[in-house]
Amino acid sequence: MSDKASLSSSFKKVGRWFAPPPDKAEDGRDVWPSRAAFLLASMGGCAGMGNLLRYPSQVYNNYGLQWFIPYLMAVVLIAIPVLVLEIAIGQAYRGGSVIAYSTMNRRLRGVGLSLIYVGFVVGPYFAVNLSWIMIYFSHSFTKPLPWASVGGPEFFQQVVANPAPIEPGENGNYWREYPAVGMLGETTGWMVFTWFLIWLCIFRGVGLTGRVVYFTMGLPIVVTIILIGRSLSLPNAGEGVKMFWGTWRSSELAKGSLWQTACGQVFFSTGVGFGYFTSYASYNRKHSNAVVDAIAIVSSNVAFENIAAFAVYGVVGYMGLQPTPGARIGGFQIGFETLPIAIAEMPGANFWAVLLFFTLMTLGFSSGFAMLDAVVTMVMDSGIKHSRPVVVTALTLLSLAFSLPYCTQFGSPLLDGIDRWLNDIALVFVVWSECVTATTVYRWKDVEGQVGRTAFALYQFAYFGGTILGVTVAQAVGAFQGAVVGFAIYFVFTGLALVFGKVPDVRPHHWGNNAYSAKLWYLAFYSAEQLRRDLNIIVGAGANWDIPFFWGVLVKYISGPVLAIVFSFSYPNFYAEGRRDPLMIMGFIVGHVALLVILGGFVVPRWFGCLIPVERREEGRIAYAPCVTLDREGVEGVEEKGMEREKDVDSDIIASSPSSSGSIDVATAHPPRGEPVAR
Repeated sequence: MSDKASLSSSFKKVGRWFAPPPDKAEDGRDVWPSRAAFLLASMGGCAGMGNLLRYPSQVYNNYGLQWFIPYLMAVVLIAIPVLVLEIAIGQAYRGGSVIAYSTMNRRLRGVGLSLIYVGFVVGPYFAVNLSWIMIYFSHSFTKPLPWASVGGPEFFQQVVANPAPIEPGENGNYWREYPAVGMLGETTGWMVFTWFLIWLCIFRGVGLTGRVVYFTMGLPIVVTIILIGRSLSLPNAGEGVKMFWGTWRSSELAKGSLWQTACGQVFFSTGVGFGYFTSYASYNRKHSNAVVDAIAIVSSNVAFENIAAFAVYGVVGYMGLQPTPGARIGGFQIGFETLPIAIAEMPGANFWAVLLFFTLMTLGFSSGFAMLDAVVTMVMDSGIKHSRPVVVTALTLLSLAFSLPYCTQFGSPLLDGIDRWLNDIALVFVVWSECVTATTVYRWKDVEGQVGRTAFALYQFAYFGGTILGVTVAQAVGAFQGAVVGFAIYFVFTGLALVFGKVPDVRPHHWGNNAYSAKLWYLAFYSAEQLRRDLNIIVGAGANWDIPFFWGVLVKYISGPVLAIVFSFSYPNFYAEGRRDPLMIMGFIVGHVALLVILGGFVVPRWFGCLIPVERREEGRIAYAPCVTLDREGVEGVEEKGMEREKDVDSDIIASSPSSSGSIDVATAHPPRGEPVAR
């Protein structure tokens, strides 16, 4: 009996070493074992297969140094500001996307849920992508490599095993038709194994995940460096590098496609809009350095994809490939056709094939379990009574079931349809919603109370109406006409809002000397500025970097309009390319579900109440307190409960004489930087 007890104890010790229980923060929430674990997990979420496949294909199609102008602008103006928002709210509000946005305002629950929706839809077909890579990996041990004899495109078709569709008009048919619907055994088997590995990585929580990411990120970096060295040592590799880094084509900067492609690449490769950054950040220590973390994550992603691209540049020079105007190459073509053929011609081809596909596998897993982990966080935060392993198992099995249609003989075009329109419609709209709602709806009652409902409504039409009508006219008539309409609507209705608005009785120092400038500040900048100030009480504590003063302007007036413009291209593209394909139509519908979720949360937020624990459902009801910086630890639905909250007021606020609109008594002192108000 003692031997059995000893053996059981040994197994438990091994299990705890392999899957240790997570540490706990002061508030009882699970926390990462270290800051490095959080950063590696977050970097793994964005640094996936796309960095090694999709990015080189985009650079190839837009070769030349001019690519980096829109690319780096998108990094600075979109990726970093949005990621600061996602990490800061998760860390400050101690919850995943749904709880974080509900805490900002209960009508934003749908915005938070839409982020989870995007990741949950992507996960099932992402697992099938990984299964294709595993098929290649298993064949990498065959000598000679099978694609060397049949050709890269032909072997890829054997792996996917989808018969060619019947195009519209071939047999008098109006729709594109798919002649076969059977299941593919090999793809299904590897897909099941993929979900098992994802389950294994996250079933215990951040204690286990924090260890796994050292492998899923550390090893691929080492192997990628080896692949780069081998690629650059190939004959004529320098010609490929010169093509991308020694060529300048200024005429390309006048093409809208270059700017759209660069924005899309940055947007999709950083991983914003999938919900996992907010979920991961909620397991940080409460006063972690969120701004520095966001910059580090985006910067590492930019560095990794640009350095890893040299593995492709060398192959491009070695194979004598030349970009051709009008002929574009895709990420799948590089990953499953171009690179394998180049490897097959190298000495020691099997060794390099194993390294390549093993790297793609491990990079993909870190992104795969990040998307599922965001869903797990939402369910666990809701207060469900089941343990985390049970929840992870149930969600893994559900995701596995959703993966099965992609393992059929029409799975590849189904994947293309869902991926295309989920990215172009759902993902872009979700992040646009993040940007504009966080900087408009947050503490909106303060704005309405200070300038009046009429002015508030007029300005919202100026901003949203100008954006929507501007991009609509741009698509229908022309970019110049759209810009004229958009700006005209914005300036006219902003002027009307200033004319009809009440004079604020609580004025900001730098804008308060003039009544109209004070109104403009409330209408245009107040929500974003107060969100920044309120978050900085927590994420900017001590020596941490503050969210900078210009952050709100970037998010609302740069990121928001740019994303609206990118979104506007979706409908013309669907009409031209997808309206006669039933699988494209299905993807188009799946993409629009996210829009309905956002709208439903805004109109009837109580429908999403089951996703919020009972004790936190009132946190999205913030009291009327203009220009008062709130310590989130004291927010408990004050307005509805009639409770009093002490007020932390910045020293640059001037309170003028009370007016009939109602005013508040404000203190004159601000507590020490980063410290909560004494209670």
